[in-house]
Amino acid sequence: MTADPALSWAGPPISVVGIGADGWVGLPDRSRQVLRDCAVLFGSARQLALLPGEVTARQEPWPSPLVPALPELLAEYRDTRVGVLASGDPMFYGIGVTLARLLGPGALRVFPQPSAAALACARLGWPVAEVGIVSAVGRPLERLLPELSDGRRLLVLSADAATPGQLADLLRRNGFGPSTLTVLEQLGGPAERLVSGIAATWREPAGDPLNIVAVTAAGEPGRTRLTRLPGLPDSAYGGDGQLTKTEIRALTLAALAPGPGETLWDIGGGSGSIAIEWCRTDPSCRAVAFEILARRRAQIAANAAALGVPGIEVRGEVVAELAGDAVAGTPDALFLGGGLTTPALFEHCWSRLPVGGRLVANAVTAESEALLLDWSAAHGGELRRFQVYRGEPLGRFTTWRPQLPVTQWSVVKARTDRTSRM
Repeated sequence: MTADPALSWAGPPISVVGIGADGWVGLPDRSRQVLRDCAVLFGSARQLALLPGEVTARQEPWPSPLVPALPELLAEYRDTRVGVLASGDPMFYGIGVTLARLLGPGALRVFPQPSAAALACARLGWPVAEVGIVSAVGRPLERLLPELSDGRRLLVLSADAATPGQLADLLRRNGFGPSTLTVLEQLGGPAERLVSGIAATWREPAGDPLNIVAVTAAGEPGRTRLTRLPGLPDSAYGGDGQLTKTEIRALTLAALAPGPGETLWDIGGGSGSIAIEWCRTDPSCRAVAFEILARRRAQIAANAAALGVPGIEVRGEVVAELAGDAVAGTPDALFLGGGLTTPALFEHCWSRLPVGGRLVANAVTAESEALLLDWSAAHGGELRRFQVYRGEPLGRFTTWRPQLPVTQWSVVKARTDRTSRM
């Protein structure tokens, strides 16, 4: 993790102290002494209210929005003994992660308490290592959807008191109404409370805003299975039919080989299926979809939200976007799924692909196939051709209907390529 050079921290290390719902009494002696020694303490109003009078530091509630205000706020107290209060474990979806990203881990001393996930699993008897965890704090709740499968145990970190009800509604709308929900409020504190029910019939009123929701997923009979593996049914996507079909999509994602934390540029997004299934493989995967038509851009965004990856960035015509360097950074992988005959398209994309980056291009016309042959001759890589047949009724019998054949070129950009950006 690389710190922001504009926020290099030269003062004493910032003490980031986790505190639970049990407040001061639940802190170990070392954490208590750290808080007594601070000159200024940042935290939420709820966290700061847990401190006793013996903590004499100046107390500063976090501003909202927080992250944009951090550089100026920290600069003001650069030479001060600064402390930060966090809920439970500061490095578990907490402020410690943000500060480490901004300042570097060397600028912090972190004193964790048990996380909400650890406490919830302790109450439920769940093995922490086998539980999926999704945060709804500052993030769309739809990110839960790729995690759902029958029998899967999940923990959802709630944004507020409304999250459990919103979660129950999301499950109902996506074929998981039979799922069991348990809301665990104020874990570890004197006001701890657990409420359980079924998503399909959930009518519980909003409770305490400090809560985490445990989900035991159960799907409705006959629902369409949507797993993290590439090759979702074509029917999972809305749009005008501009779609890489199921079988070719699975082969294309295999060639792109997504890895955790990697970024894909999907050129000619259509319905967004390649970008969406890239992002569904791992919660940390990212994608930018380029699509010239506004109605298709809107459909990509709608499909991405419906399939649990609403963070996909959707942009316009790729040559115009890349010519002005409007798109920051570089991709780990790049998919050319449309517009291959657009002048200068390949050159713009190839110039932005770093050494070691992967490019996969699919062609269904003779003209675009000829381009793949030329690019392969110039840059190497592998050529494949796929022909898919689907069984369809023919009267009382079944026949095989051929889909359009697809030629695919896949290549890893080599250091010796003369167009590589070193």
